[in-house]
Amino acid sequence: MIHTSILERIGNTPLIRLGSIIPKNCANILIKIESENPTGSMKDRMALSMIEAAEKDGRLKPRGRVVEYTGGSTGVSLALICAVKGYPLHIVTSDAFSLEKRNHMKALGAELTIVPSKDGGMDEALTRNMIAAAGEISEKTGAYPTDQLNNADQIDAYHKMGQEIWNQTDGRIDAFVQSTGTSASVRGTSEILHSHNPGVHCVAVEPAESAVLSGGPSGVHKIEGAGVGFIPPLWKREAVDNIMTVSTDEAMRTARELARKEGIFAGTSTGANVAASIRLGQKLGPEATIVTVMCDSGVKYLSTALYGG
Repeated sequence: MIHTSILERIGNTPLIRLGSIIPKNCANILIKIESENPTGSMKDRMALSMIEAAEKDGRLKPRGRVVEYTGGSTGVSLALICAVKGYPLHIVTSDAFSLEKRNHMKALGAELTIVPSKDGGMDEALTRNMIAAAGEISEKTGAYPTDQLNNADQIDAYHKMGQEIWNQTDGRIDAFVQSTGTSASVRGTSEILHSHNPGVHCVAVEPAESAVLSGGPSGVHKIEGAGVGFIPPLWKREAVDNIMTVSTDEAMRTARELARKEGIFAGTSTGANVAASIRLGQKLGPEATIVTVMCDSGVKYLSTALYGG
């Protein structure tokens, strides 16, 4: 099959059953390989959804400028979409996020503004500073702000991912586990799975150092793409059945183990997903099936403490 655009390769990613990393008497754990999207990230789905919705209702005009604040993967995905569609893109990001992501955005034509972090960590103050900087750029340039933390257009992208998971498992799924940033992916996917079977146990995962969804204090962590430091506007507690926490150390340790034992080379948020899935799987037992997500490729983290430290 010959495609007419790279955008046609977004979505329809495979599920792989984990093996060596799974302990005895644990549930079957299937991982959705979102690294097969064009930029190596699940964020391609939501970036396309946000841009196409804005095109459809006129918020984004032909050749109009776009601006977004991002930890990196959303920015890379938007850079790809905007490059293909011809929209100049300005990204507000930070040194808290990997050099690979920043270079990838620039390679795809995005203009970058870098907001300094506190000791290379992610926290509420950094998130809010990035949001403010993007707002200023939008006011000065007239750029359309995709504003990912508030943009419900992305939910549809994850409804589609939820339907893919349901179809791929033939409905034989007992639980779904996903880390939270904007919370759109866990919300959208869970909504669809629950619509098919309310008994599917859906779990949101957040950093233990900043467990605000669990009622804890905001803190600094290094799980890129997760834990914005406050309750995100798109969060719906009723969309999930449980919230689990994973520390940065556990997430990194599991991501490295995933690479060495399974050959699945992923980022820190994926490590958090797999760590939480194993914990849940030991409770549910070997007859259960859990689906989780490989959020993005480990190639994006080669210069970070995850693989390069």
